[in-house]
Amino acid sequence: MASLATRSLARAAARSAAAAPSASRSLHLLARPAAAVAVSSNSARLQARSAEPAAVAAAFQARGIKTLKFADDEEVVYERSDWPLEKLHDYFKNDTFALLGYGSQGHGQGLNLRDNGLNVIVGVRKNGESWRQAQEDGWVPGKNLFDIEEAAEKGTILMNLLSDAAQKTTWSTLKPYVKPGKTLYFSHGFSVVYKDDTGVIPPTDVDVILCAPKGSGRTVRTLFKEGRGINSSVAVHQDVTGKALEKAVAIGIAVGSGYIYETTFQKEVYSDLYGERGCLMGGIQGMFKAQYDVLRANGHSPSEAFNETCEEALMSLYPLVGEHGMDYMYKACSTTARRGALDWAPEFEKANRPVFEALYESVKNGTETRRALEFGNRKTYREDYDKETAEIAAQEIWRVGHTVRQLRPDRANK
Repeated sequence: MASLATRSLARAAARSAAAAPSASRSLHLLARPAAAVAVSSNSARLQARSAEPAAVAAAFQARGIKTLKFADDEEVVYERSDWPLEKLHDYFKNDTFALLGYGSQGHGQGLNLRDNGLNVIVGVRKNGESWRQAQEDGWVPGKNLFDIEEAAEKGTILMNLLSDAAQKTTWSTLKPYVKPGKTLYFSHGFSVVYKDDTGVIPPTDVDVILCAPKGSGRTVRTLFKEGRGINSSVAVHQDVTGKALEKAVAIGIAVGSGYIYETTFQKEVYSDLYGERGCLMGGIQGMFKAQYDVLRANGHSPSEAFNETCEEALMSLYPLVGEHGMDYMYKACSTTARRGALDWAPEFEKANRPVFEALYESVKNGTETRRALEFGNRKTYREDYDKETAEIAAQEIWRVGHTVRQLRPDRANK
């Protein structure tokens, strides 16, 4: 399938060259009238979906809030064109976003809010690593960079983006600042759903909402700068004002979401923990490692084992699935590849189903939560984490991957 990989790389390069937007394009895109956004973005979407059912393509002709069929279920989705920049400015004209924590999500969401012209301040531990990073990103002590307590006092929308473990340890300090009229915002349902483990029980007289981008904070920032946007979910835990959902959607757009769907705090955290441990991270790492090791045990060279396990998947096949679906990927491959994959897919499904069921139960019963909190509250958790990831980096498969990546055509002159 070497030719397929080459074609995929060429298409990716062409898309990058065609896009090449400026870092400020995100602002201009949000500021454009909704009709203009609708025409241009819909045109691109329809072209990409030309081979898909006409009914699905037709549904995208009207941008903005709508009800769409996802297979046989209907869901409401919200899009960026519902909230042009002028509307966001007016909606939040009396608000101060207090960004508590400057890790992955705090960094990405905070910079996007700031670039969108909203009133944002950052609250982190003074003179710590996050404080230093915030200063490097242009946040100024005493102006829009404060310690957590002062930021929480000044803010009207308290964005609790501290780590899950830190949310537990800081809640007693933060809670007195969660006063009537304020909004408590999360990007993960962890602390609220597992309240028996975290102790995070919000006061009953404030809106409690969630917007969970489906990607890292770095991706949230990158897609915003490229004028695109990430998919996100929103949820409401408490609606005191009657406008909690509307507020969650508006913030979701302001932090860089392209489209948004509704969920609940519980469903968000269950699916998130389950997905990360499964296909998104843990499961895929385990599958890669197992396949690579079997190839090596049967005499295949390191480069061949890596290419047939990881490189072809990441650079050639997965992008096809991402853009057009699994069936399209099958059609793009040889008849021999199709036949074998179709035969073996049910075997992998059958073998993996019990593992995924056990994983979901482990999430549901709080085992994963307690494990995460125990690890995150260790004084040595950073060192322990670094040790574990260093062990992954030292595995032969990923040492080989480092060399293979340097051979990619797009890195030839770097």
